[in-house]
Amino acid sequence: MDHKKVRVRFAPSPTGGLHLGGVRTVLFNYLFAKQHKGDFVLRIEDTDQTRYVPGAEEYINECLRWCGLNPDESPTVGGPYAPYRQSERKPLYRQYAEQLVKSGHAYYAFDTQEELESMRERLKTPENPSPQYNHVVRAKMRNSFTLSDAAVQELLVKNTPYVIRINMPANEDLTITDMVRGEVTFNTIQVDDKVLLKADGMPTYHLAVVVDDYLMKITHAFRGEEWLPSAPVHILLWKYLGWEAEMPQWAHLPLILKPDGNGKLSKRDGDRLGFPVYAMNWTDARTNEFTKGFRELGFLPEAFINMLAMLGWNDGTEQEIFSMDELIAKFSMDRVHKAGAKFDYEKAKWFNHQYIHRKDNESLAALFQPVLDEKGVTAAPDYVATVTGLVKERCYFVNEIWDHGFFFFQSPVSYDEAAVKPKWNADKDAFFTAWSAQLHELPAFTAAELEANFKALAAEKGIKMGELQLPFRIMLTGGKFGPPVFDIAATLGTAETRARIEKGLAMING
Repeated sequence: MDHKKVRVRFAPSPTGGLHLGGVRTVLFNYLFAKQHKGDFVLRIEDTDQTRYVPGAEEYINECLRWCGLNPDESPTVGGPYAPYRQSERKPLYRQYAEQLVKSGHAYYAFDTQEELESMRERLKTPENPSPQYNHVVRAKMRNSFTLSDAAVQELLVKNTPYVIRINMPANEDLTITDMVRGEVTFNTIQVDDKVLLKADGMPTYHLAVVVDDYLMKITHAFRGEEWLPSAPVHILLWKYLGWEAEMPQWAHLPLILKPDGNGKLSKRDGDRLGFPVYAMNWTDARTNEFTKGFRELGFLPEAFINMLAMLGWNDGTEQEIFSMDELIAKFSMDRVHKAGAKFDYEKAKWFNHQYIHRKDNESLAALFQPVLDEKGVTAAPDYVATVTGLVKERCYFVNEIWDHGFFFFQSPVSYDEAAVKPKWNADKDAFFTAWSAQLHELPAFTAAELEANFKALAAEKGIKMGELQLPFRIMLTGGKFGPPVFDIAATLGTAETRARIEKGLAMING
């Protein structure tokens, strides 16, 4: 690392939900910044107003908050390089676009939409189905290469709509050193003359990202590998604007792939295969289309982050569970893989299970409380925490605490009678009647005390423990499930345990 302070940025467009690939980009930026005592910047790239979706920016902020990936600078937080929304920076981009025109590295293009469509139709061939506006095509179009200076000035004076395009060299090799991929070389012949400034005065991503990275002193630019084809445009803009020495170090991160490895994971794949690909629930304000998220399904943010960190990175050991502090300490770009990482939903659930199992009962109970509220169940916080502790090792999601422990909050309404009645007899009936009567005399209503007392009475009556425990479980829960039966009874307490034995006996003898 050189002496410059590390500054990284995540620059999403507010056009929809936040894909887990986007969150992973945030995470790698965040870990790198924190490790180097640097700054993590959130910048909103809203230059394409036609694609802007109301609520998307607030959603991005909420996702980052939930994940614990809070930016040091952003539109909400502010910072020394504000504003952090590109739409609010609109006036400053034009001067750089004009500077490029003056130096001959960009040009005015006055082509109308009809002319562009006609060109694409005219030049279309089976080998080239969508012709691009490049160094060959520009010679046949209406721009400052083909028009005289006087004609260009006249069009400008008349306020004729125009865009500013980069003048891509015809055949130049450009090489960058990518932190993930090593040396990558591009030839400009494959790149068209991208629009830098649109007719409405808004910059395109290509111009805005370079200008903003320069002005915000960004030292490292991490983004998905789908941006690699745009890299030649950005490299040349850094060079043409005279900022080559300030160009950030690039890192193009591997794609997150479908479970079968065939192509990039999309929202459609998630819908088809029944798992989320967005961090949080998202409803598109324009289309009303709803997409489910990891948060609402019951993923813990720590598990979600840990799972994402392992998609395309490892620390070289077998370790899979990392706290945020451990990730910050151990993360390194040289261990980010070049190849895409297959998304495995079962593995994602495994991470969540690990974190639920490790989480303290009180915190987990607080996360489970909304489920109880929804069901109209009132219970003391320490009781809910005890229940949570008994069932959490079976749970992959927070809401499954109910599935595995509902009987702690409500008496059984139905029983697995077939598991009890065929082997029931008068001795067992007498045992439970006698034992229930003894319960209030126990010195302590603990699982150990209950089990010892139960065992002693069973021995006295000459009945095997195994023949009594299953009926007892069914009386308490209604079925053959739940944590250790004496733990259940100890948690329910004397009165409730006796009431359930009584109700169970009535069911069996009924």
